[in-house]
Amino acid sequence: MNLSDIIDIALQLTAVLIAVVFHEVAHGYIAFRLGDPTAKSLKRLSLNPIRHIDPIGTILLPGILALLKAPIFGFAKPVPVNPMYFKNPYQGMMWVAIGGPITNFILASLSYGILWIITRFDSLLLLNAFGERTEPIEYGIFFLAIFFIINILLGTFNLIPIPPLDGSRVLAYFLPIQGRNLLRQVERYGLFIVLGLMALGLLQNVLEPIVDAALWMLEQLISVS
Repeated sequence: MNLSDIIDIALQLTAVLIAVVFHEVAHGYIAFRLGDPTAKSLKRLSLNPIRHIDPIGTILLPGILALLKAPIFGFAKPVPVNPMYFKNPYQGMMWVAIGGPITNFILASLSYGILWIITRFDSLLLLNAFGERTEPIEYGIFFLAIFFIINILLGTFNLIPIPPLDGSRVLAYFLPIQGRNLLRQVERYGLFIVLGLMALGLLQNVLEPIVDAALWMLEQLISVS
C-alpha cells in the first residue's frame, strides 16, 4: 500500500465520520425541537465526533470496506431518543428518523453543488481526482466526490425499512398496531438481519445501483462542462 492509497482511505474514513455525525446530530436536534431533551442533556447535539464514534460502525466497518474497495458506509453511536416526550410518539419518531437521511441528502447536494462550480472552471480537475491525484486540490475534489457518494449511500441505506434503520421508524407510523408490534419484535434481530442480507449480497443489489447512479451524476459534471 503506497502513500496515495493511505491518503485515499483516510479521506474516505473522514467523509464517513462527518456524514454519520451530522446524521446522528440531526436525529437528536429534531427530537429536541419536538420536546425531547435526552440527546441535549447527554451532550449528543455536539458535532464533536468523539461523542458519536462507534468503534465498529464508524471505524472498523468503513475501514474494511475501504480496504476491499467496496461501497463505503458506516454508522455512529445512536443518539438516544425518548418518544414519550412527543405528543404523538410514532409521528415524532418518524420525523426524528427521516431527519438523518434528509441531512445526508442535503450534504450530498452541497458537495455536488461545489463540484459543479469547480467543474465550470476546469472539468479535468474532477477527472484527475478520480485518476492519478498529484495536487492537493485534486485530493480535495476527490474528498468532495467521495463525500457526495457516501451521503447518498448512507441516506438511502438508512431508509431501508428494517429495524433499527430509520426507514422502519417511518414505516411504523403508517402501520396498524399489529404491524408496529411486529417491527418491535423484529428489532432485536435487526442488526443480524442486516448483516445476513449483506453476507448474501442482497443489500449490495440495492446499494450498488445507488453508487452507480451517484458516479453517473459525477460523470455528467465532466461531460457537460
